[in-house]
Amino acid sequence: MTPARTAATPRGGRIEANNAARLWCRAERGLDALQAPALLAARLYVSAVFFNSGLQSLRDWAATVWLYENEFHVAPLPPHLAAVVGTAGELLLPPLVAFGLFGRFGALGLFIVNGVALLSYLYALQAPAILFHVIWGGLMLLVALWGPGRWSIDAWRAARRGR
Repeated sequence: MTPARTAATPRGGRIEANNAARLWCRAERGLDALQAPALLAARLYVSAVFFNSGLQSLRDWAATVWLYENEFHVAPLPPHLAAVVGTAGELLLPPLVAFGLFGRFGALGLFIVNGVALLSYLYALQAPAILFHVIWGGLMLLVALWGPGRWSIDAWRAARRGR
């Protein structure tokens, strides 16, 4: 193989290398610009899923309690208490995640709620439902690890504090 011929620049660098570096820098800036909307989309998507589930639990509370008594087995909690705690998590944590207010706390909370739901009903779930739980859990774990992003109340509060 012969090395590719490139024209030397006045500084001795290679034109292709400079062009590739510039192109990569532009690509990185573009990807950086997409971080905030991508995190917002992930937060809104998972928040909507869990908030709607919580609303459904409230709409038919008797059915929710029945499910916790007969289908969902959350070992350390009595069924009625598990229903209350699960529904509270589905209703209280999604707004925190959606708005990015205490976003890491809310995301970690939804990650746990999702994990408990998955494990307590795993025996009855089909593969697509399991995959959705894995996706939701993965998205919330990313928000918990890296924060809710620039388009969040947390970021706005940090900017006001000068962080």
